[in-house]
Amino acid sequence: MVLLFPGQGAQHNRMAEGLYGHDPEFTQTVDTVLAMFSDGDQLRTDWLSDAPSLAIEDVRRAQPLLFTIGYALGRMVLSWGVRPAALLGHSVGELVAATLAGVFTPRAAVDLLSDRVTKLAGTPPGGMLTVSAQESDLASVLVRHPRVSVGAINAPRQIALTGFQAELGAAEEDLRAAGYTVRRVAAGKAFHSPALAGVFAGPYPIDEHIMHSPRIPLWSAFTANRVLTPDPYSWAGHPAEPVLFWPTLEKIMAEGPCLLADLGPGQGLATLARRHPDVRSGRSAVTALLPVRDRDPAVERETGERARQILLACQRHQNPHGRTR
Repeated sequence: MVLLFPGQGAQHNRMAEGLYGHDPEFTQTVDTVLAMFSDGDQLRTDWLSDAPSLAIEDVRRAQPLLFTIGYALGRMVLSWGVRPAALLGHSVGELVAATLAGVFTPRAAVDLLSDRVTKLAGTPPGGMLTVSAQESDLASVLVRHPRVSVGAINAPRQIALTGFQAELGAAEEDLRAAGYTVRRVAAGKAFHSPALAGVFAGPYPIDEHIMHSPRIPLWSAFTANRVLTPDPYSWAGHPAEPVLFWPTLEKIMAEGPCLLADLGPGQGLATLARRHPDVRSGRSAVTALLPVRDRDPAVERETGERARQILLACQRHQNPHGRTR
């Protein structure tokens, strides 16, 4: 079993609301983590509101809530007795995975995330857009728009471009004129752009001595490798580095058949994972803990219960090394 944690773009109002007050582990974890943020009460209010004080796409809301909900979902799954063979996060989802693996305490993770959010909030308006193309197809567009860069490799034909507002808009026009399918990500900043490198080159906000080796196998989508000994300085630069989700997923799946579980709203990572040849062939499988942006709490609980049954069935049929028979 591999647990997947999404990043910016997956968030929406009231995500996972159906589990809050319903599952004790999820509810307690959400309350505990939100209390660590300086504006935790307002975060909760905005999360559960149709008219939040800050839009859910705002980095000051999206990042803390994605971390809180993702970590709470992970704690809930572990409370069921699930023992994953690997954890993989996308963007801020990597911080969720690392905290679940024990690299960071929740307190340390909140401090790191709060520092990131403050820095990101001070950067110029920007964004990300996904393009249905291979990376090599976009070379000419990137030459014409040098301040636009690849922010994520999500799948063989799904690349996320990143940049500041004007430059990204011009690149989007060129791509649409060339016939590419382009979709804006719900992000108002140039996440994973080298243009942000200077912003994240300052002092690391967390003492390296409070970082620990993962207790659960952890993969980094920034290096496409296992995390063995965490490097505090590499963590500091993540917001300015591209996310190598697909190359990392391929390395994980090369080790054997997997059940991939998307622990986030929207099923974005589940959708990507279903494109993998091993999944299409039936050698591996995909499940998701939450429905696709369904606002009905009952549907969220039903989807979560189905995922619980699938994960526990997989747990019962794993060999001692954590791989499915």
